[in-house]
Amino acid sequence: MLDRKVIDNFKNVKLGLSIPPFCFLFLLACYFFIFNEGENYIDGYINIQEDLFFYLNGKLSAFPNLQFNLTQLGDVLIFFPLVTIFIIYAPKFWEALLISAVLSLVVSAALKKLFAVPRPAAMFDNESFVIIGETLLGRTSLPSGHSIAAFIVITILLFAFMPKKNTHKISWSLFIIALGFAITISRVGVGAHYPVDVVIGSTIGYIIAIFGIHINNKLSWWSWVENKKYYPIFMLLFVIWGGVIVTKILANNLPIFYLSLFSLVMSLYLITSAYVQEKY
Repeated sequence: MLDRKVIDNFKNVKLGLSIPPFCFLFLLACYFFIFNEGENYIDGYINIQEDLFFYLNGKLSAFPNLQFNLTQLGDVLIFFPLVTIFIIYAPKFWEALLISAVLSLVVSAALKKLFAVPRPAAMFDNESFVIIGETLLGRTSLPSGHSIAAFIVITILLFAFMPKKNTHKISWSLFIIALGFAITISRVGVGAHYPVDVVIGSTIGYIIAIFGIHINNKLSWWSWVENKKYYPIFMLLFVIWGGVIVTKILANNLPIFYLSLFSLVMSLYLITSAYVQEKY
């Protein structure tokens, strides 16, 4: 029943939905990298948003625990377990998610290499702003990989469970986009990214998810996810995954890690029960 809803909703997702964000990214590229006269494009990109970075970092870092927990949802090892339940009840959701995740790895790595923008901690005095968690110094600021990953999940959730009534559509869309924004802007709050990094990362994540859904509608590369005979693969993966989250808990005792682990354990229980019932 739930999977049928996801399938029907995905059929309404057209590639045309990616045109406005593509245009937005093109205009940003023109503004920052083409029409930036007299400055190295990296210096221009950083200088034009320096004040906004310090302002947002100062405001958001006033809630360090919230920001540190939210920013973890940009890590697929933490966010994906929260939706593992859909492997059982809406496998089509996961087919689209897996395709999008593979695409995002390639796109994120390529763009980070192409732009090579230094992180804030590599450009500014580390005493001038707040860093929560690890201090990142590489030239991998643009785009924000956490924002790409978060918005892949957010976008697929948005379209997979889109209500039929227009008023409900508006409420659902506002809620899910606000959640995505809260996750991505936390990257500025913890001092890991500039504001435009997360805007571009979020937009790219949205576009990749649209393509992932479209590819999933046309092809059945990941249809094996629906077959219960492959559930032992997920069961083993969940056990290993749970171990990784436990190591994160030991390193940083964050509530979001416990929520992620609980979701994974519940999914492991349900998927094991479904497999045993199917087998015996």
